[in-house]
Amino acid sequence: MNLLEVTGLNSHYGDSHILFDVALQVKKHEVVALLGRNGAGKSTTLKSLMGVVRPTSGSVRLDGAELVGRPAHDIARGGVQLVHEDRRIFGSLNVEENIVLAGLTADNRWPLERIYDMFPRLKERRASRGTDLSGGEQQMLAIARALVRNPKIVLLDEPFEGLAPVIVEDLVRICHELARAGQTIVLVEQNLAATLALANRVYIIGNGHIVHEAPAAELKAQPDLLQRYLGV
Repeated sequence: MNLLEVTGLNSHYGDSHILFDVALQVKKHEVVALLGRNGAGKSTTLKSLMGVVRPTSGSVRLDGAELVGRPAHDIARGGVQLVHEDRRIFGSLNVEENIVLAGLTADNRWPLERIYDMFPRLKERRASRGTDLSGGEQQMLAIARALVRNPKIVLLDEPFEGLAPVIVEDLVRICHELARAGQTIVLVEQNLAATLALANRVYIIGNGHIVHEAPAAELKAQPDLLQRYLGV
């Protein structure tokens, strides 16, 4: 059973055609990664699913409900959460205020203790302002703000970007725990090792087109495919 079903998705920035008939499926409890070179259309795909970028045509169905044409806040209420690359936490609020505020309009929000069990570091830093957190702590907070709303699916845009390897390891472990608990995740990430450790399946996007789809294990076993599509 597909939780997310995307067909014929086209998106533009002004006159520039960015996504061309993108099609992908995500099953419940699956972790799916979207790989591609810089500028290939990965982040635009996530933003189009979220309604931050309005698709010009195509269909995005979540649990059978059409999302295209709905505003982003309505899509969020419907069960989609996008963790933006730039994190978008409130710097002037402390950790706990950030989390509580994110959950205010959620119908079935997580209790704070569940968030703190998942992110012990945030519990330690719960009285610290967003601007006083390290990059890794800010990323944890951005993910926590998405999870507190108990989403059906979480879209992670470059969650490991610019973080120290030890922090990336911590975040990968947390994402593994989420996946084991049944959270559905779509991940855009440049860190290949972390991505292939986390994902069940991978779509590769090139110049706005889906050019390959395979199980993550298959891509690990065929580095020539990664070389061909990603130049790694």
